[in-house]
Amino acid sequence: MSVTSRALTVLGAFDAKHRALTLSEIARRADLPVATAHRLLADLTAWGAVSKRDSGEYVIGRKLWSIGLLAPVETGLRELASPYLHDLYGATFATVHLAVRDRLSALYLDRLGGHASVPVVSAVGARLPLHTTGVGKVLLAHAPADVRNDALARLERFTPYTITHAGLLASQLDQVLERHYATTSEEMTLGACSIAVPIARGDSVVASLGVVVPNLNQEAQLVSAMQVAARGIERELATLPTSGHST
Repeated sequence: MSVTSRALTVLGAFDAKHRALTLSEIARRADLPVATAHRLLADLTAWGAVSKRDSGEYVIGRKLWSIGLLAPVETGLRELASPYLHDLYGATFATVHLAVRDRLSALYLDRLGGHASVPVVSAVGARLPLHTTGVGKVLLAHAPADVRNDALARLERFTPYTITHAGLLASQLDQVLERHYATTSEEMTLGACSIAVPIARGDSVVASLGVVVPNLNQEAQLVSAMQVAARGIERELATLPTSGHST
């Protein structure tokens, strides 16, 4: 591996569940000798990609975070969608999500916390499996066939209600295409249900808008409100220059 590749591997050791790591944890997760990890961390710290806490743990640095905000998907989609997310939040008081597909994960670009006491594991920048979330099911339903097949072959269970039968999930994804929205019921976290709708640009679905609620009792009303917000975001998207999307 080149020095650059090893440095990127060190940064890749961090994720939504591992936001603060010790030197030994980073070395183990990056599969590098401790001495090599220590040397790379010194360079990354000096540059500002990571910072070291008094406890000895390392966290992602502000400079890397600020550079990440320059990514087209952040500066474009997230900014133009923000007013519509706030409108949806104001109408529902539910936790609102904006997500795109990043390979086999739903990448959360934005999140507004709801009033209800519903357990929510998402965070801005977090990645969750496509098959366990409403936004993920929407994105998977509209993904290329090879992506769908890969996802159906890796159905990890997170709760007793997670769908791990490939045939059943495939049937649900077909329904998503017919109904133009997806739902989950405690499939990622107990006590949390979700509803999501697609956001399209031209003929392609590029993102998904979702809410997390304690139950699906108001499914029809929520879908209607979400589709209004999604159409508004789509109108805004049409004004942006063409750029690449998640794969």
